[in-house]
Amino acid sequence: MPHRVCLTYDFDAVAGWTSAGMSEYRSWGVYGAETCVPRLLDLHDRTGVPATWFVPGHTIESFPEVSGEIHDRGHEIQHHGWSHDPLPSFGSREAERRDFVRGIEAIEDLTGRTPTGFRNPAGGFSEHTVDLLREFDFEWDSSGTERDLRPYYLREPGTVEDGKPYRRGDQTDIVTVPVPWHRDDWLQLFPVASDPQFVSYGHEPDVFHRWRTELSWMREHVEEGVLTLLLHPQCAGRAPFVAELEAFVDDVTDMPDTDFADVSTVVSSFSA
Repeated sequence: MPHRVCLTYDFDAVAGWTSAGMSEYRSWGVYGAETCVPRLLDLHDRTGVPATWFVPGHTIESFPEVSGEIHDRGHEIQHHGWSHDPLPSFGSREAERRDFVRGIEAIEDLTGRTPTGFRNPAGGFSEHTVDLLREFDFEWDSSGTERDLRPYYLREPGTVEDGKPYRRGDQTDIVTVPVPWHRDDWLQLFPVASDPQFVSYGHEPDVFHRWRTELSWMREHVEEGVLTLLLHPQCAGRAPFVAELEAFVDDVTDMPDTDFADVSTVVSSFSA
């Protein structure tokens, strides 16, 4: 099997700002939906590269035409909650479950398909999340960081108690395609306040140099490695990032034994 690169988008739009208690920045979300998503879809049309889009139900219901365009152009849309609220913030299994269900229903109404993949919105899992993923028959997740360049099987929540060693939870049959934070465009390049701290504005060529270097290392040292990038339209779709992204796509396209795939395709190969 070749090495794989997954381009994934968290299309949070306005939901990302409101869930963070920063609704005054909602214009950025509108910019991402109405300006940046079309640019990115055009890039993928030009290059023929598939992508996985994690879209909150709030985004689907707020921007149905843009969300529908992602599906119509052949990209998979997967679950990212409905509200984009952090999963531990719901406080109960039932409250988190309601958000899960509404997000699933929004995707089903848009695409006619039930999502099989999940990425957590705005942080980690709650104590109920793995159980909910199993209840709704999710096949895979792309949130964890227990590995960096190889998929692995998700585990039940571990136990952390004062004065005792950490105990890992039991392994599930849900596949995780990891996405470490150093491959998140938002944490490195978005030039505005991001709760809970300010994020400095980085230099796009430096970030892509880092990703190219990691890809080169993976191709040399990791058999059937998978490099997953976590991108946000309101960051990835602006100049000059979108031009750097297209150059990166062109570079990967020219590499032997390396290709692009959506996350579901990677999971199918791993499961097989």
